[in-house]
Amino acid sequence: MAMTHDFAALITSLDLPAKVRLLTGASAFSLAPEPTIGLGEMRFSDGPTGVRGLKFVGGRVVSLFPNATLLASAWDEASAYEVGKLLAEEAMAQQIHVVLGPTINLHRTPLGGRLFEAYSEDPLLTGKLAAAYVRGMQDSGIAACLKHLVANESETDRNTVNSVVDEATLRELYLLPFEIAVSDGGAWSIMGAYNDVNGQAATEQQHVNNEIVKGEWGYPGLIMSDWFATKTAAAAANGGLDLVMPGPDGPWGDALVAAVEAGEVKEAVIDDHLGRLLLLASRVGALGEQRAWPSSLPSPSSVVRREQLTRLAAAGMTVLKNDGGTLPLERSQSVALIGRHAVETIDMGGGSAQVNPPYQVSVLEGLRALLGDKVSVTDGVDVRTRPVPARNGFLTAPSNGQPGIDVTIYDADGNELETRYCSLAKTMIGMDDDFTAPAASARFSGVVAATGPVELGVMGVGSWSTSFDGAFELRVSGGGIGEEVLTPPARTFVVESPGSLLFEATVAFEDMGLYGLVGNMASRETVDVIDDAVRAAAAADVAVVVVGLTEEQETESVDKTTLGLPGAQDALIEAVAGAARRTVVVVNAATPVLMPWLSRVDAVLWAGLPGQEGGHAVAAALLGDIEPAGRLVTSFPAADGASPAWSVTPVDGELRYDEGTFIGYRGYHAGRAPSPAFWLGHGLGYATWEYSDVRLVLGDAPSVTATVKNTGTRPSREVVQVYLRPVEPDEPVRLVGWESVTVAPGESARVTVHTDRRLWRKWNTQAASWDRLADGGEFLVARGLGDIRATVS
Repeated sequence: MAMTHDFAALITSLDLPAKVRLLTGASAFSLAPEPTIGLGEMRFSDGPTGVRGLKFVGGRVVSLFPNATLLASAWDEASAYEVGKLLAEEAMAQQIHVVLGPTINLHRTPLGGRLFEAYSEDPLLTGKLAAAYVRGMQDSGIAACLKHLVANESETDRNTVNSVVDEATLRELYLLPFEIAVSDGGAWSIMGAYNDVNGQAATEQQHVNNEIVKGEWGYPGLIMSDWFATKTAAAAANGGLDLVMPGPDGPWGDALVAAVEAGEVKEAVIDDHLGRLLLLASRVGALGEQRAWPSSLPSPSSVVRREQLTRLAAAGMTVLKNDGGTLPLERSQSVALIGRHAVETIDMGGGSAQVNPPYQVSVLEGLRALLGDKVSVTDGVDVRTRPVPARNGFLTAPSNGQPGIDVTIYDADGNELETRYCSLAKTMIGMDDDFTAPAASARFSGVVAATGPVELGVMGVGSWSTSFDGAFELRVSGGGIGEEVLTPPARTFVVESPGSLLFEATVAFEDMGLYGLVGNMASRETVDVIDDAVRAAAAADVAVVVVGLTEEQETESVDKTTLGLPGAQDALIEAVAGAARRTVVVVNAATPVLMPWLSRVDAVLWAGLPGQEGGHAVAAALLGDIEPAGRLVTSFPAADGASPAWSVTPVDGELRYDEGTFIGYRGYHAGRAPSPAFWLGHGLGYATWEYSDVRLVLGDAPSVTATVKNTGTRPSREVVQVYLRPVEPDEPVRLVGWESVTVAPGESARVTVHTDRRLWRKWNTQAASWDRLADGGEFLVARGLGDIRATVS
């Protein structure tokens, strides 16, 4: 890296231990200042769907955005730029310098538990949207961080798995989104992944980090580790890693100083790492004169945020099926709203993407706000197998009567260290606290207002005693890093509540972890629940069944085992469809689900994980107040196992990417799996379209022009997609460009789609260089590959 004279002088003024100290975090989410060179503290925050701040759980109230796949479904770079700008505002409100996002790993297999954080199965779509998001964020002086470099598409054994990927696949597919976000977006930082790549840890990747990213791409920015991912001193420092997170402990420190003194690492390598850190600091206003933070920014519950988050969520929602103009709903219709997800809408995924929002609007609240008493509601079947902290005010804190719990934390001698109110009925202990002594135990309390049989319980690693269930131990079951935080163990029991029931529990613990109280109504028999739903459906003009996944399936650290809806949700839909005049299914999930009932329902709206305004956004989409003009960002398989790449389970520690570049729609098109239920790019919106006069304009990267006519009755947004089918039989079809246009009913528009020249190349492994695809091939102009409108050679 070519450092400016100023950086070189600052670096030279520090001794080796001082330099190395700056290359490991000072805390869980901050970097140490160095006043002698004018370096201030830098503060990081997780940020895929909201800028959480410095605390993993229970931090300040922040805006909860729609999840990445839902935002990406707009296929709109301007929208992605706006999201980056808004997240920068959320960061500035908390004096955060670096937001840890976007996640730009690909949807290799639909089983990936963390797909909800990532944009798409396509590298061009992912890269272009990520670049726009990065520009939006960094135009406000807040650094984005591309993650996770690289081949990190699943969660099973994520800390030890060796992803085996051939060089052509690595460069043409998995590195391409990073390359685009670096070249087109100018991202200031990148995060190295947990996994190994071809036998070498991502944090030690001489080939990827040094030769490709910093070498071939000329990347001047910083590469940091994922949290706790770095295992070595010399190997990681020499392998291109610039910063170890979190701190203050880690594998560098004295060990890295010793490695330099022993000649295992050149001091020039340390200087390069520090130069990149200082460049980042100068970009975010933490070097020299410290940046001034704006004092007036929209609050998470402000009117402006409500409009932005509702519009962004609804615009990405995707109409998968709409027979007979069932959607949009008419305001005169009576609606039977059915399903657990209708009353407890899932607005965010699990793991490090979680934030503390001001509220989460359910679909019930959203529809009732627009239709009032025309909406009846029937709770659905159970959708979870694992207990979760109490939601929606089921438990209230004795201290203030607000939704949540009270927690008092003690040291080993029983002295009180802190009492805190936790609105989420859960809290992190030991990770980001600053107590006067080590925490050893805690007391939890909450009040149950409900009457009747209720399920109560506790979650977290330790020795528990409760006011209803005696004493017991809870321990983690697996060996994954962070299990006590990401998937803590729980135990529940059913008691009869007379109303205003005090629930107390104490725990003695040994280390950090996530702790909380479980609380909800006890489960009812499935047959009784479905009977209630059938009666409600038969009595209404239209039944809207809201089904989906939860953070059990869509979470960091755990992959899915099936695409089937959990519990008896399929049976619920079948029964309702048999009784209702018309049936609309809303899928509250970020990733593909199986739809064995598809032929028996009238309409399907895919709603993603829609953020804090989720219910308002679903209601606006169902009623057509905002057109759900989304297009799928990943193909939906027709059955479990029926995708070009499926397994996420390593064999002998290895996960082999043997499908090469034929993932998702590329593999389906090549016949490597049965046709999908829905292709990438599919989405009906609320209009119909005619395509005409499709022409090819030649050049280094050709363009395609077409006239599109809105043959529907409403203004609508069309996304014109162009795919290239190369002449080489071993090269997959690939998306090469897209363009959107909004057209009034009966009107036409001329659209030009510029293709991206980076999709015209293939990696020559023998020559270790790029070749251009052979001339010829065909352009497919399409609304997804299941609806090709024109072919031009």
